[in-house]
Amino acid sequence: MAVQRIPFSAAESEFVEKRSRFIGQIWPVSTEEEAQAHIRAAKKKYHDARHNCWCYLLGDNVLRYSDDGEPQGTAGQPMLNVFLREGVSYVCCVVTRYFGGILLGAGGLTRAYSKSARDALSAAGVSAMGLWEQVRLDCDYSLLERVKLEIAAVGGLLDDISYAAGVTVTASLPDDGALRLQQRLTELSAGAITLHSLGQSLRPGPREEL
Repeated sequence: MAVQRIPFSAAESEFVEKRSRFIGQIWPVSTEEEAQAHIRAAKKKYHDARHNCWCYLLGDNVLRYSDDGEPQGTAGQPMLNVFLREGVSYVCCVVTRYFGGILLGAGGLTRAYSKSARDALSAAGVSAMGLWEQVRLDCDYSLLERVKLEIAAVGGLLDDISYAAGVTVTASLPDDGALRLQQRLTELSAGAITLHSLGQSLRPGPREEL
């Protein structure tokens, strides 16, 4: 199965093409209602723009787009194609155009809307979805910084640190990260640090550049 990617964060980009101003906005979303709320908010924010074209993609089954008055096939579909090519889903994108008085033609519009969507995605970054195991461990204050380095060394993500008489660390680890981390921590602490599994879940990984 192909790795599914999602936007790492919300982001915005902007450029001008023959005096037309294109503003691309992107958000990670999990439902149609969430996507539609972002679209409504963008239309309200840029209510004076000529066009607010949009698309969203949720998994393999939900795919929607709108040219919002642009010639058919020159805006929403090209934007959507950007995410299909990049293997990105659970995404909502709105590209706002302030018309600059110069017609771009069908090819120019297609390129401009594609560029705006991809620029916004590039600004957001992407994150690969995968099966991660969340673990908890207790350690002395003197070992905390080294523990953090070891978690990073196996590709893990630090979720939480709780300070009391000792330190309790919660982290998420990919693939066989728990096994590799336990081996490293056993050597580091002479067997004093033990990982406790809190379960597995599907979650996004760290930010990746396009």
